Amino acid sequence: MAPSESVIVEYAKSNRSSCKKCSEAIQSKTLRLGLVSRDKSRGFDVTKWHHLSCFPLPSFHSPPNTITGFSSLKSDDQEALTKLFAGQDNSEEECKATEDIQNEEKDTEESASKKRKLSTSDVKAGANIIFSASDVKSTYKDATLLPKWKAFQTVIFLERDDGLEDSSKIAAFDFDGCLANTSVKKVGPNAWSLMYSSIPDKLQSLYNNGYKLVIFTNESNIERWKNSRQKAVDSKIGRLNQFIEKVKVPIQVFIACGVGKSGKAGTKEDDPFRKPEPGMWQLMEKHFNSGITIDMDQSFYVGDAAGRESDHSDADIRFAEANGLKFYVPEEYFAA
Repeated sequence: MAPSESVIVEYAKSNRSSCKKCSEAIQSKTLRLGLVSRDKSRGFDVTKWHHLSCFPLPSFHSPPNTITGFSSLKSDDQEALTKLFAGQDNSEEECKATEDIQNEEKDTEESASKKRKLSTSDVKAGANIIFSASDVKSTYKDATLLPKWKAFQTVIFLERDDGLEDSSKIAAFDFDGCLANTSVKKVGPNAWSLMYSSIPDKLQSLYNNGYKLVIFTNESNIERWKNSRQKAVDSKIGRLNQFIEKVKVPIQVFIACGVGKSGKAGTKEDDPFRKPEPGMWQLMEKHFNSGITIDMDQSFYVGDAAGRESDHSDADIRFAEANGLKFYVPEEYFAA
């Protein structure tokens, strides 16, 4: 194990992660081990998950009860983990595993991007979005949308911003906490400010270099506020309209209005468009990019929900991973 790496163990929260060694999916609620290293260029930790049987034992030499997350495991899983580490030896197979891990650290960004795309292909296929123009509406339930805004299922989108051109290169962003400084305590189209002063110039530069700019943002208040839905819609769309006017760059926008299974009693599964689910990206990719194949090596996503200790969630980084996108946090991306 490299000096900058640490090990964690947990029960998989979903079936979206793939084993770094065998590339097979790690099923939800099963035990997984992760090698955690710091990505200095992008400012956040990267975890390489493994099945228990695929974990490179020679990379870890400390007692298993010192692994982060060990104390939260069931007693039989603690025992299994202890036996696994107690039985390690210096066989040629294990030495080869160590060599593999060291070689992975030397992978180029291009090869890493290709691996991300391969590991998320099944997730992408699983959304199964059936889009029909006849399902597009000018209202979201009982709320009327502003001009140029439409609704499809639980997504509100900007039909076509003036000057917007589809492209193989996508520069995608979260909105709240990334592009705009907002507060859950304040409502209204004017209740926002630029998150970083460099944003207008940065977006203009991307646009001039042939990128299509896209915003993917969650807004469950539109679904939750049944008695004030129009107010929630006007607030969110108003902020986005003002932001686009402020930065003076054409932008495509998708708003996921649905809630997750933890956000509504009786909901059996997450809304397929709500981040971290991949639905919004797939809707754009398949139906709102003129059939142009997206260059995943040049495309990327920027969001503030990266699963760090101070973050409200890890929805943005998981959204990027689910769609095979490179990921950046806004304070690092807009600081340059």
